[in-house]
Amino acid sequence: MEERGVDVDHSTINRWVLKYTPLLEEEFKRRKRPVGTSWRMDETYIKVHGKWRYLYRDVGKYGDTIDFLLTAKRDENAALRFLHKAIDNNGRPEKINIDGSAANAAAIKEYNKGYKTNIERRSCRYLNNIVEQDHRFVKRRLRATLGLKTFRSAIITICGIELVHMIRKGQLDYDSSRLVSDFEQFFDLAA
Repeated sequence: MEERGVDVDHSTINRWVLKYTPLLEEEFKRRKRPVGTSWRMDETYIKVHGKWRYLYRDVGKYGDTIDFLLTAKRDENAALRFLHKAIDNNGRPEKINIDGSAANAAAIKEYNKGYKTNIERRSCRYLNNIVEQDHRFVKRRLRATLGLKTFRSAIITICGIELVHMIRKGQLDYDSSRLVSDFEQFFDLAA
C-alpha cells in the first residue's frame, strides 16, 4: 500500500484481517480444488497470549493443504474434532500418515470404529516431512506479527495465513471470467 501512497497502520490491517478473513474462507471453501486420498496429519505449537496452543494441520501427498484447526489442548478429543472437520470439508481419505502421537492414532481408531470405515493409519517418518516443512510457512508468518493476544483473533489470523498459502499453492479453482464479478459481489456483501 505504501507503493500507492496510502499510509495504513498495522492495527488497521489487523482489523481488516479479522473482518474479511471469515468471508474469504467461506468463498474459498466453495472453490477449493479436490484433494487426494493420502494425507499427512501433524500438529505444531503456537503461542497465544503467552500460552502454548496446538495447530493441527493436514497436508496431502503432493503438499496441498487439506485443513487446519487451532485447539487449546493436545488430546484425543482435539485430534478427533480436527479429523471430523477435515473429513467433512474434504471427503474421507484412504490413508493418513501420522508421527508417533498417541492422540492422533486414537482419533483415527475412534473414527474408524464410530463410522465403520477403514482409514489406514501409517507412521512413516519420511512421509511426515512434507507436513513438517509446511509448518514453517505458517510459523514464519506468525513470527512477523506482534503476537497473538486472544484465541479468537489467533484462529482468524491463522486462517488468513493458511488461505494465502493455499492460494499460492494453486488450490483455488476459479474461472477467470467470473472472478471479477465474484469479487465485486463479495465486496458489496462485506460493505
